[in-house]
Amino acid sequence: MANIQVDGAGREVVMYALGLLETNYQFGGTNPEAGLDCSGLVMLVYKNALGVSLPRSAAEMASVARPVSKAKLQAGDLVFFKTTDRSFSHVGIYLGDDKFIHAPSSKGKVRIESLANSYFAPRFEGGRTLMSAN
Repeated sequence: MANIQVDGAGREVVMYALGLLETNYQFGGTNPEAGLDCSGLVMLVYKNALGVSLPRSAAEMASVARPVSKAKLQAGDLVFFKTTDRSFSHVGIYLGDDKFIHAPSSKGKVRIESLANSYFAPRFEGGRTLMSAN
């Protein structure tokens, strides 16, 4: 992860998210003690790092954030995937260097993945940002 360089709000989001690595997965979970699901992780990080309240579901988060191309993703932006029959069914936080942190139900712990991962790459639906435009 040596290539990740972030500042400002994105840095706060990334640093808080990294502190949650290895947190257990819990469907519907919104606190680290009981476990987190993907949107619960993002809600918790944004609330605690930036004081921003986000909607509960990944799809609702996608609807309130601005689209950003994969090439322009910045650390702290959100990345969305279609992992069920619904669009924007999974969300993670982009870290930079083609990596993101998320709460997957498989293997059950918050972890870092590559956007090039054979499971996630074909399911990538796009990036969104909540950061102010530069």
